[in-house]
Amino acid sequence: MARKPRIEYAGAVYHVLNRGNYRGDLFETAGAAEAFVSCLGEACERMGWRVHGYCLMRNHYHLALETPRGNLVSGVHWLQSTFGNRFNRYRGERGRAFQGRYQAILVEPGVHLARLVDYLHLNPVRARIVALEQLAQFRWSSYRAFTRGAGERPAWLVCAEWLRAHGELTDTPAGWRSYAEHLAWLMADEGRQKDAAFDRMSRGWALGSEEWQRGVAKDFQAMDQAADWGGEEVAELNRVHWRERLERGAAEIGASLLGAAAESKSAPWKIALAAWLKRGSSVPNRWISEHLHMGPPDAVSRYVGEVTRGEASRAEAGVILEQLTTKVRG
Repeated sequence: MARKPRIEYAGAVYHVLNRGNYRGDLFETAGAAEAFVSCLGEACERMGWRVHGYCLMRNHYHLALETPRGNLVSGVHWLQSTFGNRFNRYRGERGRAFQGRYQAILVEPGVHLARLVDYLHLNPVRARIVALEQLAQFRWSSYRAFTRGAGERPAWLVCAEWLRAHGELTDTPAGWRSYAEHLAWLMADEGRQKDAAFDRMSRGWALGSEEWQRGVAKDFQAMDQAADWGGEEVAELNRVHWRERLERGAAEIGASLLGAAAESKSAPWKIALAAWLKRGSSVPNRWISEHLHMGPPDAVSRYVGEVTRGEASRAEAGVILEQLTTKVRG
């Protein structure tokens, strides 16, 4: 039986989670956990994601993830496959890092998102990995990054929306002290955690009010005949984004897209543009190869890998890539 397509749309928020293959350890070392957070940051840059919270446990991960471009499937595929490849290289192994299909539970913004973030932040405390008083020292949770202040966290890690849902808290030292008190209040009584639906955070298809769930279900029943539940509209939005980004980058370096077919498939400016496009979007190699006339898609992958690794043969492309990264935003 075919798997049911994922529900995807621009601006959707999810609780995404997955476990190690055969429930094996994914993050038994600091290096493995750090590698996953690094991959998550790269995925956010490529896909335009916003992360409202995360937590890595020994054999699984949790994300409170927002997809402004409606690209959950391509993004999580990239995140898990990239981490899996690095994980296997590090351990000298082969095979899947994750147990199978990840869970992606839709989340209603506002109070329900705030409760999910609470659940993620309290996971290591509830599992007795760390005491509540030491939670800010737990390295593999967004709580540590948040409480250290805006200057100590990546741009893709956001908190304004769910802090407001906790009684108009703000991203300030005083706001984080109040949030710490809120977490302590939750941990003081298991009944409060039940009221916050902690026991349902990893089950079902959606976390939200009945009215909101009915609205989402009705919307997607109408899209049942689409290529996927994200629909062709989301795919078209992605293509528009890729084209706009390509044109901005080409203009910055003075390259002619109209003349691309007449130039070498491995021209430095083409390689630089390809690498820059992939850093900031979910654009596939085939689309790049067609628009920049770079040969087969696997050639694009090879060229991008060479300039990303800083190989001497791609030094000129590396200079152009640095120019693009520095001067062109978005």
